[in-house]
Amino acid sequence: MPISVNTNLSVLTAQKSLNTSTERMNTAMERLTTGYRINNSKDDAAGMAVSSKLNFKISSLKVAQNNGQMGGSLLDTQEGVLSVISSNITRIRELTEQAANGAYGSDSMRAIQLEVKARLEEVSRIALSTEFNGKYLLDGSITQNICLQVGIESNGNSIIELNSSLFESCTTTALIATGIYSGQTIDQICDTAYQDDSAARTFLSTLDSSISNITNRITQIGGIQQRILSAIDATVVMSNNMTSANSTIQDADIAVESSNYIKQQILQQISTSMLSTANQSPAIALSLLG
Repeated sequence: MPISVNTNLSVLTAQKSLNTSTERMNTAMERLTTGYRINNSKDDAAGMAVSSKLNFKISSLKVAQNNGQMGGSLLDTQEGVLSVISSNITRIRELTEQAANGAYGSDSMRAIQLEVKARLEEVSRIALSTEFNGKYLLDGSITQNICLQVGIESNGNSIIELNSSLFESCTTTALIATGIYSGQTIDQICDTAYQDDSAARTFLSTLDSSISNITNRITQIGGIQQRILSAIDATVVMSNNMTSANSTIQDADIAVESSNYIKQQILQQISTSMLSTANQSPAIALSLLG
């Protein structure tokens, strides 16, 4: 092998090995400090593209879970208030059942009428004030179906639709002022229903229809709640599986990267030592000059 001063191939080789081991050691160090195998596109361009798609789907699924929980909370609010209204009407029916008994005198009928009037007014007040996130649920202002976005797609498979009939007015006027009581105020309804025991018996059927209306809504809400819970469970399963897949692509194997780091560190030290030795090689030429 010729002895050359101007070109030292041994040094170039050592420098190349040193640069390679240093670059690989820095890569291993970056992966150890971030916990990610892919920190930029040059690490794995295809893997980064797949990971990015999985990340946006995972984040969208979390929002879908929140949407489902929000819809469930809305229905919980409505169901709770409907139960309160049902309790009031049930009590009104009990009082009306008493009034239908001909054994009660005018003073007793008046006492019954006063409590019924108070409860009917409370039913209207509750219905008009029940609100969730800016939506009034029982005053009849919601006339269109409410769509809960519980999936990440843009089609109907990601929607649970709440029929507007669930949100029809539950005021006394809507529930009670029907049939022969149509158009009457609370005072007028009470005057008509509690004239005598016969009028009270007639009022019972109206109250039964009101209770049936509310019970049907509560039953529908229960069914929808089950759908929402099922949808949330499905999004959780999808999110967990996508997170697992993304981890396989994106996350660094700490054991492997630790080994790589130590290996490249040793190679770096060896390359540095060999570079120092290679730099001394041209000095042999001086011995030839005597």
